[in-house]
Amino acid sequence: MKIKLLCALLLATVVCTISSCSSESSEVATSSPNLQKVVNYSYNSIEVKTMELINAHRVSKGLNPLQNINHMSYKSEEHNNYMIANNVVNHNGFSARSENIMLTLGATSVSENIAYNYNTPEAVLNAWLASPGHKENIEGNFTHFGIAIKENPATGKKYYTNIFAKI
Repeated sequence: MKIKLLCALLLATVVCTISSCSSESSEVATSSPNLQKVVNYSYNSIEVKTMELINAHRVSKGLNPLQNINHMSYKSEEHNNYMIANNVVNHNGFSARSENIMLTLGATSVSENIAYNYNTPEAVLNAWLASPGHKENIEGNFTHFGIAIKENPATGKKYYTNIFAKI
C-alpha cells in the first residue's frame, strides 16, 4: 500500500506540546491483517465538548460538520495509552493507525492532531487553530473524526489524540 506521510514538527513549549500528521492512499491492500471494527466507545464530557467545538468551527467556515466514528476514537485512545505509558508526546504508530482506518473503514485519507497538557476543550482547540498544520487538519476535506482525551493518573496532565478521515 502506498502511503504518503506528512508530519508537522512537534511543537514544544513549557505549557504544551502539539503535533499533526496525515496520510493519503490511492491503493487498497490486497491482503489485510485481521481487522475488527470497534463499535463501542464511551465518550466523556470533555471529548463531546471538543468534538462540538471542532464542528462549530467547521460550520462557521462553511464546512461540513464531521461525524464521529467510535473505531477512530478507540484508535485515538490506544495512542493516548501508548503516550502515557511511554511518557512521550508523538505520532509513533501513525502509519499503522492510518492503515487500519483505511482498511477497516474504507478511508481515503487520514490525519491526526495530538496535544498535551491542555485543561479545557477551548484551550486545545485554540492551540490547534493557531498552528497551520493542525488548523489544516481541522478545516480539511474530511467527513469523519474520532477523539480521545485521557488524563495521566500519575501527573494529572491530559493527552489528546484527534483523528480525521475522509470516507
